[in-house]
Amino acid sequence: MQYSITKKSGEPAYLQLYRLLRDDIIGGIFPFGSRLPSKRLIAEETELSLVTVEHAYALLCDEGYAEARERSGYFVLFRTGDPFAASALHRPAPAAQPHGTSPAPEFPVSVLTRTMRRVMSDLGDAILEPSPAAGIPALRDAIGQYLARSRGIRVDPEQIVIGSGSEYLYGRIVELLGRELTYALESPSYKKIRQVYEACDVRVQMLPLGQDGIDSFALSRSNADVLHITPYRSFPSGVTASASKRHEYLRWASDGRYIIEDDFESEFSVSRKPEETLFAHTDRDNVLYLNTFSKTISPSIRAGYLVLPRHLVPVFSQRLGFYACTVPTFMQYVLAQLLTTGDFERHVNRVRRKKRRETADSI
Repeated sequence: MQYSITKKSGEPAYLQLYRLLRDDIIGGIFPFGSRLPSKRLIAEETELSLVTVEHAYALLCDEGYAEARERSGYFVLFRTGDPFAASALHRPAPAAQPHGTSPAPEFPVSVLTRTMRRVMSDLGDAILEPSPAAGIPALRDAIGQYLARSRGIRVDPEQIVIGSGSEYLYGRIVELLGRELTYALESPSYKKIRQVYEACDVRVQMLPLGQDGIDSFALSRSNADVLHITPYRSFPSGVTASASKRHEYLRWASDGRYIIEDDFESEFSVSRKPEETLFAHTDRDNVLYLNTFSKTISPSIRAGYLVLPRHLVPVFSQRLGFYACTVPTFMQYVLAQLLTTGDFERHVNRVRRKKRRETADSI
């Protein structure tokens, strides 16, 4: 076992170690149920501090790849065998949290108004120009860079589509993929997801949620073409899909199917690192990633974005390129400015630190 940690990468040592251990777990070097090397052994072999190794192991536990057992060490929870085996991770579902009605963590109004004034001053008449169908290049580029920094998603700006919130984008997805397909949803799930699909006159299957995601047996028997999931804190159950379950979803979709990854609110996870995305893990170009600024800034912004698989970019242009972008050009420039100046991420990090403190105080 050799783990090479380098300072030249610019990535913190604990994250490098976490990714190396995670990849070995996914690759089966450490199979389900096996004991991971001790923290002290890893520290000696990598010449890292014990605190750094503990941080990496804590991330593995946060993500559901491993669990700590008192006086025994760390053991692998991730399954790679039977794609639809019951998950080994049995944890109680967290309490349900409000979805569309709860107030978003307060974004500083002073920062927002300052940014608006700067955009009006710097861009002048440009804010009155119509937006391209998929959104202005400045915002698509800023979102692409943000996703690469924070979510491990590396895409070209042309793969990003701007739209006025998640419900609007759900409808565009149906027009893009087709009404003849069957769409599977989590049960229970945010009711507007089903309402939009039914309004689009498509077939909908409801798949029951277990403690760590969609029930494996129900998923294996589903004849759906598209799986719409909210992997982080699905509403109203509060269930977060485990690492094993997320890879199970990817295996299910490996035979010409699509996944819609509705990544609502995951920026505010209390984990020591951002939640992993299915989009970043797939190698089949079949995950559509969806997020909005409703929770991170305000529901009144009415702006979201869809990240397309590369092969669907020309399909989108051909089928939906005639639509006008539904987010005002001015607001798109404001969002681009918030992302490029770092104001957006500073707010997200502030909220995450506050939530971690509150969680620690409640234990």
